[in-house]
Amino acid sequence: MKVEALYIGQKVRHPQYGTGIVTAIAEQSVDIQFNDLKRTLAPQTSEIQPAEAQATFTGLDIPLAQFIEQIVTSVVDRLGVDKPDSVVRELAARWRGGKLVLKPSDQSVQGKEVELEVFFHKIVMIRNNLRVLEQKINGSETLSSADKFDSGTAAAPVDRRAQRERR
Repeated sequence: MKVEALYIGQKVRHPQYGTGIVTAIAEQSVDIQFNDLKRTLAPQTSEIQPAEAQATFTGLDIPLAQFIEQIVTSVVDRLGVDKPDSVVRELAARWRGGKLVLKPSDQSVQGKEVELEVFFHKIVMIRNNLRVLEQKINGSETLSSADKFDSGTAAAPVDRRAQRERR
């Protein structure tokens, strides 16, 4: 393997020493950290091979995992797809300062206005409280596994009631 094909952090495989990581590169040698110790080898005579799959595309010679990661990152950025675990901290500009208006069908009853920030804050708080309740149920030593399972489906009666009302 040529020195030019190596880079710091690359995983390589040596027939005698096993798998290691390139830690330094000189003109004619490389330092590789193997499990037991660091060794300085001449890559052209030591029979080291990349431990990762390689991809070559019109003069592009990089590890396959790195190539795929670059492509995926580029595609995700270009499509504007958000990460599923990302958190939206604020409402969109057009909803800031907005209000949720509840109007009853009976005109003699007064309607209700709630600021959107307050409304969504309450939803998040309810969700957090339900998660805490679920953790308490799952961590309870007095409930059997069957009781915990039934408690975990506490929403089932609500769902059944909603299904009956739809009929």
